[in-house]
Amino acid sequence: MNNLLINWLHTGPKTQQVISFNHHDIVTGQLFISHVAHLHAQLTASPLKRWLLTAETSDLFAAGMCAALLAGKQVVLPANIQEGTLTELNHTFDGIIADQPLSEAKQFILLKKELGLAPQSWPQADKLGELVLFTSGSSGLPKAIKKSIEQLDTEVSILEQTFAARLPQCSVISTVSHQHIYGLLFKILWPLAASRPFLSDLVEYPETLSYYIALMPNLCLVSSPAQLSRLPEALEFEQQQMAPSLIFSSGGPLSYDAAQHIHTCYGQLPIEVFGSTETGGIAYRRQLEVDRTWLPFSPLTIAADAEDGALLLKSPYLPCATEWLKCDDKIELQTDGRFRLLQRLDRIVKVEEKRLSLAHMESLLCAHPFVEEAAVIQLTEPRVMLGAAMTLSTAGLEQLSQHGKLSLNNQLKKHLLSQFERVTLPRRWRYPNALPTNSQGKRIHTDLLAVFNED
Repeated sequence: MNNLLINWLHTGPKTQQVISFNHHDIVTGQLFISHVAHLHAQLTASPLKRWLLTAETSDLFAAGMCAALLAGKQVVLPANIQEGTLTELNHTFDGIIADQPLSEAKQFILLKKELGLAPQSWPQADKLGELVLFTSGSSGLPKAIKKSIEQLDTEVSILEQTFAARLPQCSVISTVSHQHIYGLLFKILWPLAASRPFLSDLVEYPETLSYYIALMPNLCLVSSPAQLSRLPEALEFEQQQMAPSLIFSSGGPLSYDAAQHIHTCYGQLPIEVFGSTETGGIAYRRQLEVDRTWLPFSPLTIAADAEDGALLLKSPYLPCATEWLKCDDKIELQTDGRFRLLQRLDRIVKVEEKRLSLAHMESLLCAHPFVEEAAVIQLTEPRVMLGAAMTLSTAGLEQLSQHGKLSLNNQLKKHLLSQFERVTLPRRWRYPNALPTNSQGKRIHTDLLAVFNED
């Protein structure tokens, strides 16, 4: 089952298979082949090498990506198409492949439904291109992560080896964007390589999810912790007659309670995948009990740094599979090869000239029975201080209702004093109904700042 993706890119899909679908349309292999060939001809006619790719629907995105890779181009995937994001990335691409005009200064190839194209053959490639994704660097600015097709092929092949037996003739639907590594792998690359149809649209509402689950007997749901945490409430915490065959979650931590609520509704626990844009998938788990350990994917080698306990990784998904990569997560290695995630080691700030870990403070707050989730950020106005935003447990909500915010603040401060000096404690406290996240379940700094601006 090796070279699953590379072999598929060289041969293309079968003409009669279903590539993608939505509630009113399907894309067959022949339509997809013709569209890819049409775009490939435009790309090979251009000397430009670096092409930014973006599209709202996954069928158009997949066609543009395949055409560019087969043309040997570098495919640049922005996290979003906000004006500021494109300005920051402007130096990283020469042309644009998109479903809407984004820049008058760059060569542009339009992605649209091409229904009138004559049947064509799948383009042949001497050398496949590469992908470039972006993650937040230590400075907060986008950091380019190059992914060769060989790296992505290895990961796709291992995903198929690990999970294929649980995916009988499944179609794939997703609540996460294909512009990020998780959605790219689980919604586009893996389904294409394994000949599984995928939903071209993004699932944004529980009603849409229920519609497709009722319509299709075997369905794989690709989602995020933020979305899965909200889903049981929309389903009224009731057992559903129809359920996905498999549920994946990635992009952040999924709480034990949320995993159990999903089990109540769908009769199964989500498979959580831990990894990053840089590393790809590292390990996976199902939360059979509280604080369930993580099982590394089979070809990866895991160790813990002797000094700070940081996760050390050797992986065929990395540019050099034989070198150790030190990650920013502290782990506790188990004798059976599994590991427990403890906390992030980065996000170090200075408060009153004292260095502290925001991740450590968040972890300690989450250990309090009043707190479900916590986010701590450094504020600069009217002066440098910490702000803490938390969603509360049932006990925490009762405490807030009966005794007020000041009493709750003081109890949480007392809890933090067990490990932090008083001068470093948060000065501003907020208790929103939910912490703001994007569609990938990631916390966005500017959105968190807005929580503290609502005085």
